[in-house]
Order: sequence, then structure tokens, then C-alpha cells
Amino acid sequence: MPETEPPFDPVPVTVIEPPRGWIGINVGELWRYRDLFALLVQRDLVARYRQSIIGIGWAVLRPLISMIIFTFIFSKVAGIPSDGSPYALFTFSALLPWLYFSGTLQTSTSSIVGSAHLLRKVYFPRLILPLVGAVTGLVELLIQFVVLIGLMFWYQFAPGWQIVLAPLFILMAAASAVSAGLWLTALNVKYRDIGQAVPFLVQAWMWLCPIVYSSSQVPEEVRPIYALNPMVGVIEGFRWCFLGTTTPDWNIMAISFAVVLIMLLSGLLYFRKVEDGFADII
Repeated sequence: MPETEPPFDPVPVTVIEPPRGWIGINVGELWRYRDLFALLVQRDLVARYRQSIIGIGWAVLRPLISMIIFTFIFSKVAGIPSDGSPYALFTFSALLPWLYFSGTLQTSTSSIVGSAHLLRKVYFPRLILPLVGAVTGLVELLIQFVVLIGLMFWYQFAPGWQIVLAPLFILMAAASAVSAGLWLTALNVKYRDIGQAVPFLVQAWMWLCPIVYSSSQVPEEVRPIYALNPMVGVIEGFRWCFLGTTTPDWNIMAISFAVVLIMLLSGLLYFRKVEDGFADII
């Protein structure tokens, strides 16, 4: 009797199909690649402070030096009011969400082009790349929180009940940075001028935010237009959570948050629409 050959064991085949149409986020797929996400966050943190003498101390020095310069120029020289709180605290509490936003925006914008070697070799959800910067920035933000609390002790400033809302405004800052980053990183793949323009854009954007001044000093008739800047609501809300000296203008907050939501949804849709061509263009 001839021996019977064992049944053929087919090799499993994974078929990767491009998304069709304007589809949303595949949350399940993002979760399956969580290990890669954590690895990229760790890589960014290490690369950011590699061969740096001060290292993570830069996360503290940058807002502190900016606070000292702003306090001297805009408080001592220009005499700009600070809604009844010490000007140093007034500025520092606004610099924290701004520095998180600007850093995340710049990291997200260059994330796709900077990971060209990965895109050409392996498949993974491209959406992971602009999200990495948002998580990496949170590490620096946590360290800066410690400095802010130290300054509040120094000035004998105790936060009110609204401190519990601070995570909401941090979430809005992250959503603002990611939403703008999704648009800019997708456009940067095709038009590298975007990468060149973003540092200038961030610099100009800062002066349109209520960091060295309060939004109450903006003429009332132009406030609805001013509130179209999503960081206006974020910064005013964050400052109110910690200092609580002036209740924010809820109309401004509502407009800013609506803009964040529109930017985030449209950014996600646009990114998903064009992500299939990233590896071919880069």
C-alpha cells in the first residue's frame, strides 16, 4: 500500500486592499499597531534629546526664558495688563498649551516625509505618524506642569474648582494640533513648500493667540473673527483653569471649539483620501 501524502497546508495569505472613498478611521487597525506606535513615540523621545547636554531640561528652559522675556517687555516696558494675576503666571500658563500645540504641529507636519524609509518598506496605518508627535509632546507638558505648580506656590496662587477641566483643554490643544497637522503633513508630501512655511506660520500664529495679552483686550466687534483661531479658546480656557481670575468669553470658546471640530473631521477625511499615494510620491 503506498503511503498517503499529508494534506496540503496552504500558506496563509494576507490581502491588503486600499480604502475606497472618503472613509473614516479604522480604530481596530490602529489598535493592532499599538506596539509600533509605542516604539515610534519612544524613538522620537530619545532622538529629541540625544547628545544634548541639558536634555529634558529644555522642556523647562524654553517656557521659562520666554516667560522672563515677555514679562520684561510686555509688562514692565509696555504695561500690558494681566487680568489681576502676576504677569509671569499669566504668560507661563498660556505658554504651556501654545508650546505643546506648536511643537506637535511642526512634528506632525514633517512626520510623513521624515518616515519615507518606513513607508516604502512595510505597511502600517499612516495615521500613526502624525499622532506620534501629539503623545511625545505630552511628556514635556507634564514636566512643565510641575514648573507651573511651583510658580503658583511662589506667587501664592491657589487654583479653583475649574482646575478639573484642565484635561479638556489639553485634549482640545491636541485636537487642534493634530487637525492642522493632518492637513499640513498630507500637503507637505506633494508640496514641500509647506514644510518651509510652517516655522514662519507658527511664529506668526503665536502673536494671534492671547499669550502676552488677554482676549478681553481685543475689540469686541472683531472677537468673532479672532475666535476662528482655535488656540484662542484653548489658551483662554487653560489659563482660566489654573488662575481663574477672569471667566472666559463662552462665545469665543464655542466658536474656537467648533473650528477645531471642523478642522479635525476634514483633516481626517483628507488624510485618508490621499494616504494611498504617499509611498509613490515621496
